[in-house]
Amino acid sequence: MLTLELVDFLIQLKQGSVQNVGAQTKAATVKLYDVSAATARPFGDNRVKLAFADDEGNEIEVALFPEEAEALVDGLAYVAEQGDVEGFG
Repeated sequence: MLTLELVDFLIQLKQGSVQNVGAQTKAATVKLYDVSAATARPFGDNRVKLAFADDEGNEIEVALFPEEAEALVDGLAYVAEQGDVEGFG
C-alpha cells in the first residue's frame, strides 16, 4: 500500500505540459507498506540507492550518502539486537 500526501500542491496543464503554479512551498510525504522486495546498489560514485517495491507495483527509490547509509545499517543492527520485531535479528 502506498500513501502520498501532497501539501500546497498546485500545477497546471498547458498545451500538454505540466507547469508549477504558485509559490514553491510544495512538500510531499510518501509511505510504502507491505514491501515485498528491497534492494541496495551503488548510485553514482558516492551514494547508495535503496529500492523498495510492493506486490501492487508501487516503488520507492532513495539515494543516500555513505554516512546516511551507515546510520541506517546501525539502526537496523540496534533493532535486531533489541529483539522487538518478531523474526528479525
